Amino acid sequence: MSNSLKMVVVLTVISALAALILAGMNIATKDRIAEAERQDFLRGLTSVLPGFDNEPDRDILTVNGNKLYIGKKGGQVFGYAVESVSAKGYSGNIKVLVGVGTDGKILGIEIISHAETPGLGNKIENEEWRSSFKGMSADSKISVKKDGGDIDGFSGATISPRAVCEAVVNALALVKKADGGAK
Repeated sequence: MSNSLKMVVVLTVISALAALILAGMNIATKDRIAEAERQDFLRGLTSVLPGFDNEPDRDILTVNGNKLYIGKKGGQVFGYAVESVSAKGYSGNIKVLVGVGTDGKILGIEIISHAETPGLGNKIENEEWRSSFKGMSADSKISVKKDGGDIDGFSGATISPRAVCEAVVNALALVKKADGGAK
């Protein structure tokens, strides 16, 4: 056997072993990872649908291929949570979870994921800024003040708040379309 062939065989065996180890680790940890992601998502739902007593991550209404997570208290629907994505972030997609009451007013928003600039665009995670959306509805001026709306932008980082506003407006429109959804 030539040296070249030996190297190919050794590399193939090492690669196969590495692939088997990675596959085994994936199988061993995938349930834990899924449960950790579920718990993280439930924390987000708790923030945008405060006080639910059902399992909104499993009580779902599908509208136009989008999931609406239903929040209930005492068996009565009081709101919906919707994941909405804007591709207009400075560094890509901004994914927002929006809670909307059955009266059409925003209960809260959570930023699920983004890649905005630390110290500038990532201010969209600030609790005080996110709370400025509470109580707003589809009839509100949900855009940054620079564009004539009621939402504060950040000096030097208006793109990120604009993207969040877009995601929130899209979420409100989706909830409005839902059967039995917000007015």
